Amino acid sequence: MQWDLGLEGMAVLGVISLGFGVLGGLLVGDGWARRLWAAAVTAVACFGVGLLTSEWLFGWATEDELQPNVDGLSRDEVLLSSLFTTVLVVLAVRYLARRAQQPMAPGGRHLVGRHRGHPTGHA
Repeated sequence: MQWDLGLEGMAVLGVISLGFGVLGGLLVGDGWARRLWAAAVTAVACFGVGLLTSEWLFGWATEDELQPNVDGLSRDEVLLSSLFTTVLVVLAVRYLARRAQQPMAPGGRHLVGRHRGHPTGHA
């Protein structure tokens, strides 16, 4: 496989990744530590997925077939893959945060359903 992504394409990919990272951090909510962590994870994930999308999935296409193409970067495809990546990261972080706040049963397992102190979970 030949990588033809130039410096300008890498810079555009970095800016796109940082933008989606900020968006991911804003959508996660619930404290600055979680927002910062989600923004960093989203930015790194978007950069990696964008690089694979542009160079692996659409690396076969010529500049005429993919428009707009910025120094080897398939911009529209990268934007779409970054959007999907951001949604997945935000959903995963929110799920993990909600799961961490749930009460733990004896033995370290998360409880599922209603729990009001009754042994069977029914009130």
